[in-house]
Amino acid sequence: MKAKILLSLWFCFLLLASQQTLSHAGKLTIVTSTAELDSLAKEIGGDYVTTTSIAKPTEDPHFVDAKPSFVVKLNKADLFIESGMELEIGWLRNLIIGARNKNILPGRSGYVLASKGINPLEIPDPSMSDRSMGDVHPMGNPHFTLDPLNGMTVARQISERLCDIDPANCSYYEGNYNAFIEKLRIKLAEWEKKLAPFKGTKVITYHKTYSYFAKRFNLDVVGTLEPKPGIPPSPTHINELIPLMKREGVKLIIVEPFRERRTSEFVADKTGATIIALPIMPGGQKETEDYLSLFDYNVDIIVSSLKKE
Repeated sequence: MKAKILLSLWFCFLLLASQQTLSHAGKLTIVTSTAELDSLAKEIGGDYVTTTSIAKPTEDPHFVDAKPSFVVKLNKADLFIESGMELEIGWLRNLIIGARNKNILPGRSGYVLASKGINPLEIPDPSMSDRSMGDVHPMGNPHFTLDPLNGMTVARQISERLCDIDPANCSYYEGNYNAFIEKLRIKLAEWEKKLAPFKGTKVITYHKTYSYFAKRFNLDVVGTLEPKPGIPPSPTHINELIPLMKREGVKLIIVEPFRERRTSEFVADKTGATIIALPIMPGGQKETEDYLSLFDYNVDIIVSSLKKE
């Protein structure tokens, strides 16, 4: 009888140990609103996470098709990372409500607001923030991840939150974070050196997507093809923009890959400026598989274009 009890206890111990091993081997599920946040989550989470981005890297993050499949992904998420500054205001709310996952709601352990701690650019005057001003963002320009230093801030938030929800593996996440920051600092010095000869170069963008990128790398954005954020280019605005570009000696027209090209090609033809398409998220071009290679690609495109001038 005693032997049977001991054998039974030993079997229970083995069963519990097996369950704990399986549980420990399970990866955390991370869902992000955009692809650059997905890339940063991969960098920090490494082998201990699986990640999914809702917005495709080739689409405008302001306008995302909120598919029912995203609700299922959010329902199963251990961590959700939102860009914030109302970038996702047009499509995210219904997905979050439909997911019925309390852990990923703002203020809960499974939620990260990536824009927390970011110094925003282009905060509009509240007295002028109405629909006549276009698609304005009251909290500032939401495309902050196009400044690599802001990417560092987001990476730190992800590392800290992963440590909160998975303390057993905190040292692993912190190690990945420190390694990523070291790589990013080295790369940033390289990017700044490459672009230094072109400091102050005047450019035009389609939308106010590249403001943070331009400020970090000392490019001067003197106007946009959109008359107001989110408002398509109009003949009146373009006719005013062309002489401005000629006076200012604008060298580049920077557009997102998902934009229509007819307007930018017309303006380039009238001004002699060069059009370049800079992806805003990893995966926007095949050469941009992660956050660092996104900047490698964009910096190299700018430098090669300006060298031809």
